[in-house]
Amino acid sequence: MKKKPLRLLIISLIAVVAAGTGIYFLIKSRSFTSTDNAQLDGDIVTIRSGVAAYIDAVHFTDNQPVKKGDTLVLLNTIALQAKVQQAIALLENAEQNLSASDLKALASSQNANASLQNAASDKQTIAAAAANLEKANRDLDRSLQLLNIKATTQEQHEAAKTNLLLAKADYEKAVNREQSTMTTSIGLQTQAKAEHQQISATQALVKQRQAELKLAQEELSHAYVTAPFDGFVTKRAIKEGQYISIGQTLCAMIDNQHLWVTANFKETELHKIKTGQPVEITLDAYPDAPLRGHVASFSGATGAKFSLLPADNATGNFIKITQRFPIRIAIDHFTQDKGNSLFPGLSAFVKINIQ
Repeated sequence: MKKKPLRLLIISLIAVVAAGTGIYFLIKSRSFTSTDNAQLDGDIVTIRSGVAAYIDAVHFTDNQPVKKGDTLVLLNTIALQAKVQQAIALLENAEQNLSASDLKALASSQNANASLQNAASDKQTIAAAAANLEKANRDLDRSLQLLNIKATTQEQHEAAKTNLLLAKADYEKAVNREQSTMTTSIGLQTQAKAEHQQISATQALVKQRQAELKLAQEELSHAYVTAPFDGFVTKRAIKEGQYISIGQTLCAMIDNQHLWVTANFKETELHKIKTGQPVEITLDAYPDAPLRGHVASFSGATGAKFSLLPADNATGNFIKITQRFPIRIAIDHFTQDKGNSLFPGLSAFVKINIQ
């Protein structure tokens, strides 16, 4: 009889512990949401050629770690350097033509100004000739009156006529010269405007030559293919002596220093997840070395919308399927080492603390 109360007590204790454990794990499970539909992601950049040339040297092997700025491929630069020298010569020629155009325009402007000054001087000459002509007319009238009263000689009267003819000739000469000077001045002004317009055209040519030089220098810089960031270089698709064209794939670069996890949660779980929530990350490759992180951002659409052939629910046969939504999880404080290296594509299990 004494054993029955003891047995009942033990059974009761076991039931209480089991119930408490169940309640604990139930509450704890509601504090987290998890998925194994996740993988490690990182930037993978395809390195392509920026120019067409022969390959002189390849300075890497597949899966080799490199630093930012390390030279990966060296292309033949003879033709590219020749283009740069040609562009420099054309630029110098254009700059010399610009200097010559400046001098021509300055000379034309000075000639036009000098012609205008000559025209002003000719106007003064016309005024003087007109005054002499008027005086000659008065002298002739006076000589004729004196001749009528026998107060002067015929010879003096003829001299007055001659002076009048000379004054007329001087006046007409001055007028013609002033018209010629004005015509020349207008021509010189037109020439000066043309020379100034030529300066604008030559300046545009200089800018064109400068752009061509920059383009040639840019092409020359592409002869030295360097690593854009720290990481691994892989997928080598070239060899020395090979001729490559513009845009041809040379290799691929993997940035294993800036990694994140892309976790695809069900759409029914999104209302629980907020940015900044802590995350526990377990990689299948390193199950004994969990990582810590936090929810960084949400994708702009479900994964199906980024597929090559997205589903169209407007078709006749529609079956509702729970969609997966990609969430970016940032990894907090991890370092690469030889015994625990992280690579894009590794499978992961993530557990988000949603409290």
